[in-house]
This record gives sequence, C-alpha cells and structure tokens, in this order.
Amino acid sequence: MAANSRFAVAVHALALIAWHEDARHSSREIAGSVATNPVVIRRLLAQLAKAGIVESAHGAKGGFRLARPARDIRLHDVYAAVEEGGFFALPEKGNDRCPVACRMKEILNGVFRRVESKVLPELKRTTLADVVGRLPRSS
Repeated sequence: MAANSRFAVAVHALALIAWHEDARHSSREIAGSVATNPVVIRRLLAQLAKAGIVESAHGAKGGFRLARPARDIRLHDVYAAVEEGGFFALPEKGNDRCPVACRMKEILNGVFRRVESKVLPELKRTTLADVVGRLPRSS
C-alpha cells in the first residue's frame, strides 16, 4: 500500500511557484520538478485554485501563480484543499468474529485523534513562506 502524497506534492508545487513568485508556471514545469505527470499537477492545482490558493491564466503567457502572498498561506489551508478526511484511514471492513478486528477501529481512532491534535496546530502555524525560506536562494 502506497502512502498518499497529494499534500506533499501540493506543497512542493506551491513552493516552486512561490520561489519564483514573479513568473507564471506551467503544469509541465511543475511536474518536471516534482517528477510526476502534468495531469496530476493540474488536478492538484485545480483543487488549490478552488480554495483560493493559486490562480491560473490561459494562453501563451499563462500558467499558475499564488493567489495571495506565501506568508498568508498556511500548510493547513493546503492540506484542507487537497486531502479528504483525516490524516489516517482505516479499512472499511474487518472480520466481525475476530476479537482484534472488532476493536481495532475504535482503538486506532483514539490514537489517530491524539496524533491529529498534535499535527494540526503545526500545520496551522507553518506558512508556505516558512517552507520557501528554507530553500536555497534563487539564482
């Protein structure tokens, strides 16, 4: 089972856009940096545009740019835009006759709530500008 990387890819894409904030960036350019398909990037950027994080323009000088300053974009905003549900997912089904399966969802839900209560404040505190500030200066 592969882990979901939508959030990490979205932050990477936004960091690239913010790093060269005066330019518009194509999905192909962003996909090259992330090493994924431009379709994946377009889908994520559509979700980010719907959330008011990026904006796009069509045509020869088109592409994506931030809709607001990087300092005003919290990682929690990005997470909420591209992820569905909580940080962790449980299997939908379990064997009702198994004593482990009968309690696992309840037990793990409690653990997951405690973990999320620690992660959410950090995502709310951290901005895209904080991420970009840790990148090398553009040349």
